[in-house]
Formats: sequence, structure tokens, C-alpha cells
Amino acid sequence: MQLPLLALAMASFGIGTTEFVIMGLLPEVAADLGVTIPAAGLLVTGYALGVVIGAPIVAIITNSLPRKATLIGLASMFVIGNFLCAVAPDYWMLMAARVVTAFCHGAFFGIGAVVAASLVPPNQRASAIALMFAGLTLANVLGVPLGTALGQFAGWRSTFWAVVIIGLLAVAAITLWVPSAIPHTSGNILREFRVLKRPQVLLAMAMSVMASASLFTVFTYIAPLLREVTGLTPHAVTIVLLLFGVGITIGNILGGKLADWKLMPSLMGIFVGLAVVLVAMVFTSAHELPAVVNVFIWGVLVFAVVAPIQVRVVDAAIGAPNLASTLNQGAFNLGNAAGAWIGGAALTLGVDYASLPWVGAALAVGALGLCVYSRDLERRGEPVSHMGAAPAGAGHGAGAMPESVACEER
Repeated sequence: MQLPLLALAMASFGIGTTEFVIMGLLPEVAADLGVTIPAAGLLVTGYALGVVIGAPIVAIITNSLPRKATLIGLASMFVIGNFLCAVAPDYWMLMAARVVTAFCHGAFFGIGAVVAASLVPPNQRASAIALMFAGLTLANVLGVPLGTALGQFAGWRSTFWAVVIIGLLAVAAITLWVPSAIPHTSGNILREFRVLKRPQVLLAMAMSVMASASLFTVFTYIAPLLREVTGLTPHAVTIVLLLFGVGITIGNILGGKLADWKLMPSLMGIFVGLAVVLVAMVFTSAHELPAVVNVFIWGVLVFAVVAPIQVRVVDAAIGAPNLASTLNQGAFNLGNAAGAWIGGAALTLGVDYASLPWVGAALAVGALGLCVYSRDLERRGEPVSHMGAAPAGAGHGAGAMPESVACEER
């Protein structure tokens, strides 16, 4: 079953690349379309809001459709969206194209996780899901720096043309390799929105929003920061983005091990580390070697929070498998949108690039506060999971995380 999983990983690589590569190309996009860099940064916000709004809508619409056909349709929407990005004649057309592309993002990962789990024996489901999401990690290690280098050499539109080719290959791979007979029982996804009434669910999702906002307040503008403050060349910025990708890969593995060890203490420690590293960035960004080392450590810590928060959300949202993956994507991308907007607003108000990490550090402290409050509620008797809280008939619909997988992850 490696070929179907490879097809899903290929699609996740393309989706991850198109989401994150825009950060490395903001100066080129802004100059070509005649807008400011903060305005170009709103392209990150638009994409993220497209995921937030589109993911639950698409999950509901496709809940009763065959899984393979749904995946092909979502991957095709991804290709169309990137084609529109490549040919967009102005800023607003590019913004609209980014939103179109984003609509397929959350639902693809949610449904793809369920399909990946259904393709292997029960004791290999978590590994299958991890393999699919490896494409997203690889996008940050290879797709973003290579896409940035291509865009700087041949124009930013060439990067989107390359992503179109990746998307077409992913559509072909899904069509050829993913089996048609995928078990699927549609549940009542609308009733599962009751999970949002649980305080621990909302706190876990709020932590995800704040952590992501802390990242994207600074990372959205990492290219101009490294160029103008650190004094790096565009080629050197590409190398730094590659190191950042290596850092998040290490952080992803580290976060999983920490989540299995002591989840909440680890999460609080990571948030403290994030705040410290971002404050340090204010002082290291003017010096090349310290700045590069700081960005690498930042990458490790910022993705070390992903697995612990994911486990916390799964624990708190038990009984609502159809929404678990989708809500996680929505929360993360809401933070993306908020962070990109906050960073742009700070720059517009006169904050310089070197001082922008102060804002990211403040958001990391906010996430730490939510984490401490959630732990305090737990100690005072507010349960993390609500066993038996699932409505009758809730099962394995779009975006579902099979219970066996949830148990393995916990």
C-alpha cells in the first residue's frame, strides 16, 4: 500500500509548498504587482482564511461522496487555484486565486488522513497518516527553499507553474494508485459541532491559533527581515529557509516524543522556549551567524508544539471524529491569518522588521497562558476528554480520525 500513500504525500507536498513559499517571495510579488510588502503579506492571511472558512464547508458538502472521487476533486481544485495564481494579472486576482486554492487544503488533509488509515492494518494506521503528512514536512525542507530560489531566478510566477505540475502529478497518482473501494460511512457531521461547547476543546484550539499566530507574525516577513536587517543575499535567504525546514522536521519528531512523555509540562516548556528565542531574535537579527542559528532553533521549537497540541485536541474532541482533523487545520490557519495580519499591521504602524519578533514573543506568552489555564481547569475537575459524548450515529465521515488511530496517538 505504499503507492497510494505516496500519492497522498505527493499532494500534501504540493499543498504545503504553495501555502508557505509565498513568504520567501513577498519582495518579488510586491514589486511586480505594485503593492507594499505588508499588503503582499495579506496573501498569507487570505489563504489561511480560505482554509478556515472552506475546510468545514467542503467537509460537509463531501461527507456522503466516495472518498477517492473527493480526493481527486480536491486535488484538481488545487491545480486550478495554482494555475490562476500563475496567470493572475493583478493583486486582487492573485488574492482570489489563493483563496480558491485554500478551499481544498483542510478537507484534503482531513479526508486524506482517514483514507491513509483505511489502507493499512490497524496497527499501522498512525504510521500511514504520518507518511501522508511527511509530504507537508518535506515541503518546508525542499519545496519552500527551492520554490523561493526558482521564483527569485525566473520570477515568482514560475514557482506557481512548478506547483501546477506537482498538482497534476498528484491527481494522476491518486487516480492510478488510490483504490476506489475505500470503506466510508457518513455520519451526522453537523451534530458533531457540539464539540465546540467543551471548554477544553476551545482552549486547545486557541493554543493552536496563538502558536500559529506567533509563528506567522514573524515568518511571513522573514525574507525582508533577513535581507534588510541581517544583510543576507536572496540566495542566502534560501539557505536559511532550508535550515528552518530542517529545524521544523526535527521539532516535529521531538514534539511527538515529548507528547508521549509529559504532554502539558512539555507544552508549557516549549512555549517558554519560543518566547525566549523570539526575544533573542530581536538582538541576533543584525548579525549573520547568530541570526541563522536563531532561526534554526526557532524552527525546532515552533513545530515541537504541533504534536502535543494535536494530542490535546484529540483527547478533548473525542466523540467527534468527523471534525477533529478539519478543526485542527482551521485553528492552525486562523492563526496563520491572524499572524500575517498582525505582523503587517505592526509594520504599517511603524514597527521595524528587527522589532517584529517582540510581537511574536508576546503571542507565545499568550499561548503559554492558555496552556497554564487549561492545566489549571483540569486540576480543578474540568475533564480533558468526554467519553461517551458522541452523538448517536457519529462515525467515520469526512475528516474522521478513526478511534483506533486516536488511541494510538494518545
